[in-house]
Amino acid sequence: MSTDTSAITRPLLITMGDACGIGPEVAVAAWARDRGTDLRLVGDVAVLRRAMGFMHVSMPVAVLTEPDEVAPPDCLPIWQPSDLPADLVDQPLGQVSAEAGAAAARCIVEAVRLQQAGRSRAVVTAPIHKEALHAAGVDHPGHTELLQALCADVQGQLPPVRMMLANDELRVVLVTIHVALRQAVDQITAGRVLQTLRITDAALRRFGIAAPRIGVAGLNPHAGEGGLFGDEEIQHIAPAIEQARSLGIDARGPFAPDTVFMRARHAPPRHPGEFDAVVAMTHDQGLIPVKYLGVEEGVNVTLGLPLVRTSPDHGTAFDIAGTGRADPSSMLAAIRMARQLSAVDEGRGG
Repeated sequence: MSTDTSAITRPLLITMGDACGIGPEVAVAAWARDRGTDLRLVGDVAVLRRAMGFMHVSMPVAVLTEPDEVAPPDCLPIWQPSDLPADLVDQPLGQVSAEAGAAAARCIVEAVRLQQAGRSRAVVTAPIHKEALHAAGVDHPGHTELLQALCADVQGQLPPVRMMLANDELRVVLVTIHVALRQAVDQITAGRVLQTLRITDAALRRFGIAAPRIGVAGLNPHAGEGGLFGDEEIQHIAPAIEQARSLGIDARGPFAPDTVFMRARHAPPRHPGEFDAVVAMTHDQGLIPVKYLGVEEGVNVTLGLPLVRTSPDHGTAFDIAGTGRADPSSMLAAIRMARQLSAVDEGRGG
């Protein structure tokens, strides 16, 4: 079904992701289902044309000279940044490619630059591959860290950001993300947990939740069982919750990690969630429950940025790249959430 976005003047940009994965495929397939006049694809024209063939998307392509140019009706609008690798479409599908990593990063950089200049309203990023970024010499392990660096202030200070994964039933915000588990434990400090709670509370209010309820997971089994299985809850997590509550944030816990996500799951009428979000201590602790509920509807949102960025919650899926089996559902959900969040900003004049 076509989306009526005729009142929108600033476009929503979709970066193509890693050219050797399913990013280009879910981008073109999502556009074909949505047909919103606010959408623009940012990427290599030849790669995206190839993806159209894989996904059986048949329509004219409008190659834009400017990303905010108005495209003809029912044409796939593509803006190709300068300096993309010339042989990108020749890179083998399903394999790590430095050229694909460089192109993915270039598209993200340009999309962020355009939003910072006020020429777009939101960025939706298709999946990238961390090994490809590394092979390309990009000194950031993933989207979150790259976006954070791009949004540094004039003094080079990075904005404090957090990753949130969300679907219709559960929202999870992470204290630590792309680091080894041994390092993640060392990063769980009272200050970092408190900062996460403040970022989460502010984001939920921005989403229109007037009085957010935040459940906090412990790190250890049974949330440490009073110190029997570890004292991170006593030394860091509980004090952060107490400080957050003194600031007017409705944070509760720490709760046993094996039950708090079930308590937060919002599946009415039989199971209304106790919390509007859960703060999880580590990457896998938080993302496994969300992805178990359905990768196809999950959305990754970067909290704390001075811009709107969402993404599907799946990866590059090298194993099915080029087969036409990529599912654009999560990309469509990311587009919907980007519209919702940017509409709030537009209403506030942001």
